[in-house]
Amino acid sequence: MEEMEEELKCPVCGSFYREPIILPCSHNLCQACARNILVQTPESESPQSRRASGSGVSDYDYLDLDKMSLYSEADSGYGSYGGFASAPTTPCQKSPNGVRVFPPAMPPPPTHLSPALAPVPRNSCITCPQCHRSLILDDRGLRGFPKNRVLEGVIDRYQQSKAAALKCQLCEKAPKEATVMCEQCDVFYCDPCRLRCHPPRGPLAKHRLVPPAQGRVSRRLSPRKVSTCTDHELENHSMYCVQCKMPVCYQCLEEGKHSSHEVKALGAMWKLHKSQLSQALNGLSDRAKEAKEFLVQLRTMVQQIQENSVEFEACLVAQCDALIDALNRRKAQLLARVNKEHEHKLKVVRDQISHCTVKLRQTTGLMEYCLEVIKENDPSGFLQISDALIRRVHLTEDQWGKGTLTPRMTTDFDLSLDNSPLLQSIHQLDFVQVKASSPVPATPILQLEECCTHNNSATLSWKQPPLSTVAAEGYILELDDGSGGQFREVYVGKETMCTVDGLHFNSTYNARVKAFNKTGVSPYSKTLVLQTSEGCSLEAQSASYSQLVDIKKLLAVAWFAFDPGSAHSDIIFSNDNLTVTCSSYDDRVVLGKTGFSKGVHYWELTIDRYDNHPDPAFGVARIDVMKDVMLGKDDKAWAMYVDNNRSWFMHSNSHTNRTEGGITKGATIGVLLDLNRKTLTFFINNEQQGPIAFENVEGLFFPAVSLNRNVQVTLHTGLPVPDFYSSRASIA
Repeated sequence: MEEMEEELKCPVCGSFYREPIILPCSHNLCQACARNILVQTPESESPQSRRASGSGVSDYDYLDLDKMSLYSEADSGYGSYGGFASAPTTPCQKSPNGVRVFPPAMPPPPTHLSPALAPVPRNSCITCPQCHRSLILDDRGLRGFPKNRVLEGVIDRYQQSKAAALKCQLCEKAPKEATVMCEQCDVFYCDPCRLRCHPPRGPLAKHRLVPPAQGRVSRRLSPRKVSTCTDHELENHSMYCVQCKMPVCYQCLEEGKHSSHEVKALGAMWKLHKSQLSQALNGLSDRAKEAKEFLVQLRTMVQQIQENSVEFEACLVAQCDALIDALNRRKAQLLARVNKEHEHKLKVVRDQISHCTVKLRQTTGLMEYCLEVIKENDPSGFLQISDALIRRVHLTEDQWGKGTLTPRMTTDFDLSLDNSPLLQSIHQLDFVQVKASSPVPATPILQLEECCTHNNSATLSWKQPPLSTVAAEGYILELDDGSGGQFREVYVGKETMCTVDGLHFNSTYNARVKAFNKTGVSPYSKTLVLQTSEGCSLEAQSASYSQLVDIKKLLAVAWFAFDPGSAHSDIIFSNDNLTVTCSSYDDRVVLGKTGFSKGVHYWELTIDRYDNHPDPAFGVARIDVMKDVMLGKDDKAWAMYVDNNRSWFMHSNSHTNRTEGGITKGATIGVLLDLNRKTLTFFINNEQQGPIAFENVEGLFFPAVSLNRNVQVTLHTGLPVPDFYSSRASIA
């Protein structure tokens, strides 16, 4: 169970969870740690003021990023522990996990109240240290978050199995060993904390203090607390809302909060989710078993490589010692090559062992944690975390996908020494490949009738010669750089057709393919010349911007749609993949099908639907951009996000150039990617929005949008650049 320990530790304090609460994003925090990272927000941002104005729809409102700023008026409002509004100079501390934690502006007075009951500053917000999602607390404060009793039970069993000394639960830094436990408070105290927080006077004098070991036993034998509703603390959970994915009580149903939702019995959903998690664990268990066997195979390969290396070196030394002095100089060179091959093989295999070991340890820890969760008999508590665990199990299983458990290196040294040449040929002495025990595959044939290009993509197809008797295990497709440079591998596999995206417009590429099997590789096929769609002319490309150049002549017109294959699963497509919206309230990313690496490209997006003032983002991104956060949150996207009043530019979660002017239904967003000037510019309703958004942009970029269910947009491509930009480029 040691691999499971990281699952049981708070991301803020780095210790085992104490009284964990579940945030709406499914992550957990200690109650005390949650209080430490609270940030006070302006009065106008409180849930009460939002509900009074009719704009709030939830007890927990995510931060209105366009209105609230923890730093300055010029900021975007994306808060991530920047400091307290009332004490901006308060220094921050870092937890063992690297999460910033801010101390209170004033030292809190000693209190015997638990963190959940202690008063929370008015208008407070909390940011999850793992997914960085921020939300504003309502009047209930931290009491509005459900307690993760399942996690508490797993931690108790884990600590009992480790037989570790019980620690004080109130020590702020390094917890001391507990000396007593209060049966009424259900808290372990060291002597200093007992004197400070549990003095033997007043009502506390009637509490019973017992030794820690006895308290552990009594805690284990005491009945588990019944789950109560966070909105109606006197009511127990009795049903489960399928849409909200949360347990509810009968009073919640009577109040009509879930009147249009599908509601099912708590016990039935508990059994269903346990069954789903168990089934998911079966697949992951098979992967873990295969990984263990694979590690044994890799360790055996290390021994074989060592033995083969020793044998090969001995043979080489024996041959070289028989030669004259001229051969000795050559011997050193050959030994160096053998050692290099030896080290390369060991490095590849050891790196794979290390990578596989880490992944297996994480998988085993997750499996053990899930098995302990399944043992819990608390339906509502289990259902609060089951969806997140099921997703994690499936994601981990997918990571053990095809090719992960395949060795990246062979154990054989396919070299032999030919010592037959005469002494005068010693300077030509070199390794030769081992003679093939079976023939290599025949040269593949490119099928010209099926090879084509579209925009900046190329599709190639090939086949084995009709009379070939040697089977090919796979093929290697190579393309040059479009400028007559060196060939590079773009595909290795068993398929006989491949589409290569992200090529340069108006460029000529050379393509070739070869087959391989265990014996070796075939000769290359004939070289095929491919021409991508027209873009800017060579004369225009070479023209200096100091000359009068019509920017529209530099435009590489491309027609494209959104790409369902690379989009987040919550994105909804229509209108031949030109119109998109989302099924989630969270921001989701969708990319265009065509990537650009040079030329000038302009496209527009019209706002078909815009409800509740969301802030969609528009721009460009790399193919591996994060798909479950707002565009621009990582370093793989360059974007402008905008609401009904103003906009910001964002890259790597850095927000700049707040500009007045927003969007409504029917508005048009223009995106101009000028890879000749290496700039990215945005337009709203045919007017440039702010200055040039980003400069020095180089590489391969895909059009990108992030939005939630409150927004629907339609893409328009193959458009000329705005006249305003064309005129300015001509004058420059």
